Amino acid sequence: MALGLIQEIDWTAPWLAPWRAVGQAVVQRVAAGQSQPAALNQAALDRPHFPVRFVPQGELPDGVAYEQYIFDTGCVPTRDGLHDFFNGLAWLRFPLTKQRLNQLHRAQIAQTGIQPVRGPARDALTLFDENAAWLQAPDALWQALAAKDWHALFVDLRPLWQEAHLLLFGHALLEKLVAPRKAITAHVYRAQPSGPSLADLDDWMASDLSAEILARKPFAHLPVLGVPGWWVANEEPAFYADASVFRPPRP
Repeated sequence: MALGLIQEIDWTAPWLAPWRAVGQAVVQRVAAGQSQPAALNQAALDRPHFPVRFVPQGELPDGVAYEQYIFDTGCVPTRDGLHDFFNGLAWLRFPLTKQRLNQLHRAQIAQTGIQPVRGPARDALTLFDENAAWLQAPDALWQALAAKDWHALFVDLRPLWQEAHLLLFGHALLEKLVAPRKAITAHVYRAQPSGPSLADLDDWMASDLSAEILARKPFAHLPVLGVPGWWVANEEPAFYADASVFRPPRP
């Protein structure tokens, strides 16, 4: 296959640090001639009890819901390109969370069937899967973010970001940031794992997620290029004065 846009990923971007090692290895396998599903499967070989395998998109039967197919077969239909590349990396890094999201989708399908318009729970599940970021942070930072108090969040409390950890999870969010733009915004979910590792984070997130919680849209909105250390331009406080991006809270 042609490498396409996955060859253009800038792996030095700070938001890609948790994804760098596994992502670069997959890109190298694709460059050597493997298909994207095969390269992802190769990366999964050193992960014991990995819950899925990746298959070409064409194996998804007509009329079968994507999430239902994954639940029934343990196979993830995968197209070439950035979107499904980052989805595959999310499965590799956070298999318990991805499996939990799939189970929640399947439960909603069992309740309501496949409808032309998704209900609030499935909408929120999709939003989380596509665009979520996970923030571990002191209370003051979280409160400023939830209040959209951008000056407090990024200027007054800027030193507190050294105590915070933000991980971008959503594969559509990661795809958009291959070509960074100031307006790209994440839906941030507050994470409080029991340990510091990515495995601890995966375990906590999988146990915390429920359709009821997500249907309440427990997210804060964060323009990710505002994160200190992630974009050179945000070293100037004037960066945050752009109200078209750093929008004030609604009355």
